Amino acid sequence: MRSRTLTVLLTAGVLAAGCSTGVAAGGSAAPAVAWQECGPSLDCATLDVPVDHADPDGDTVGLALVRHRATDPAQRIGSLLYNPGGPGGSANEAVRTIDAAAGTGPWSPELLARFDIVGMDPRGVGESEGIRCLDDPTREENLALDLDPTLPGGMPRADLDAEARELIAGCEQGVDPALLANMATDDVARDIDLVRAALGEDRISYLGASYGTLLGATYATLFPDRVRHMVLDAAVDPTLWQNDPIDATTAQALGGERMLDAYLAACVEQGCPFGAGDPGAALDALVTRLEAQPLEVPAANGLPAGRLDGAAVLLGARIAMFAPSLWPVLTTGLLAAEGGDGSILLGLSTALSREPDGSPGGLLEANTAVNCLDRAVPTDPAVHDANAAEIVAAAPRFGGLTSYLMLTCAAWPVPNPDRFTGPLTGAGAPPILVVGGREDAQTPYPWSVAMADGLESGVLLTREGYGHGSYRASGPCVDTAVDRYLVDGTAPADGTVCAQEPAPSTLPMAG
Repeated sequence: MRSRTLTVLLTAGVLAAGCSTGVAAGGSAAPAVAWQECGPSLDCATLDVPVDHADPDGDTVGLALVRHRATDPAQRIGSLLYNPGGPGGSANEAVRTIDAAAGTGPWSPELLARFDIVGMDPRGVGESEGIRCLDDPTREENLALDLDPTLPGGMPRADLDAEARELIAGCEQGVDPALLANMATDDVARDIDLVRAALGEDRISYLGASYGTLLGATYATLFPDRVRHMVLDAAVDPTLWQNDPIDATTAQALGGERMLDAYLAACVEQGCPFGAGDPGAALDALVTRLEAQPLEVPAANGLPAGRLDGAAVLLGARIAMFAPSLWPVLTTGLLAAEGGDGSILLGLSTALSREPDGSPGGLLEANTAVNCLDRAVPTDPAVHDANAAEIVAAAPRFGGLTSYLMLTCAAWPVPNPDRFTGPLTGAGAPPILVVGGREDAQTPYPWSVAMADGLESGVLLTREGYGHGSYRASGPCVDTAVDRYLVDGTAPADGTVCAQEPAPSTLPMAG
């Protein structure tokens, strides 16, 4: 479940056949990608790029690439580059989940037939020399922290500061300082252009989800003439994201809380088996009971043993809010926890913090490094305290564990004096399709509107209903519109609205 969950949570390109200059934007010839087969229909490669693009002859970082070959080579159009979001999500992991025979996964059968799907783990992420600020024992200790859902940030303020200092010290000591200083989104966008050249393509199309929309818009702004087609799904508001990250965290907390309210309402409407008609009260009671007496969860299915307390219940619920398809899983997990089995909810709660093999992951470290370089985070502690209080008041269930998200960046030791903020207009690029969900637990709908309005060629496609991300998660209307645009360049009319299928209210609330 974890790989598909990550694709949904953190969730491209048609290239003209025969175009192959292999020249990077700077004018230098790029080495071709040296692919080696690494699985059924899969090829892998590493492309060395400059750590500092201002010093193209200096030290390099190896970008890990994974390609799923087009299933219909005779009809192949080109390569399709993908970023699942985060920042810090692994595109390579997503590409490896493709099951073309079953027709499942993040891409439609038509796109799998017509394109090579290319994943690139961004620099410092995953297989692209993923940064390690903490060792695995420390990561495990952090996963086992006894969080209190009634406290902003889940811990006393002094403990939050200590955790931030530990992460900062680990990054300073364990990561190449040059790489740590060059993990911003514009650095990754420049990497994309080197990958484009190494693939032998004049122009590249791109599908980005969540944070991946910021990366795509940055690429389109820096290299508009290198874009053929671009789809941005569940977009961020570039101005708010980069220049007012404190308010952005409040909007995200509210989005999660609204989604939880929708889930609870659907549960009542269907008479779901959790809560005997009042699932909200039952959820609160379960959180309180397990905070006082957690459930011990034995090791199973590659996951180590752990404890399900009230905080973990809420973390699992927050993960489930990313997609209505996870709502039945949440209901099943809540029922199981009431009966003494915490395995389902514990698995949900750690979906973003563990690797597929169960080992602790490094998403938090990469996520923090990129965010701290990209975003104008206030250094005044009082601003973060006020924001935490605002979030807790506005989101009574999720607020405690989703506040102080920017605290580490307030003391981040690596400056970014030439921070690139745009404006992200994509001026000169062809139409860019922005897909926004009316109710999104992570990137609120107004963010997609702002992204589309800011792009000179932005086209907005709205998906009614719930969930973070729309393509391959909300029915044929969105899927067909995206496929037609990527295949032949036919974009839907600006302002087109798609219904969600199936509607969340028709989903069974227990799996």
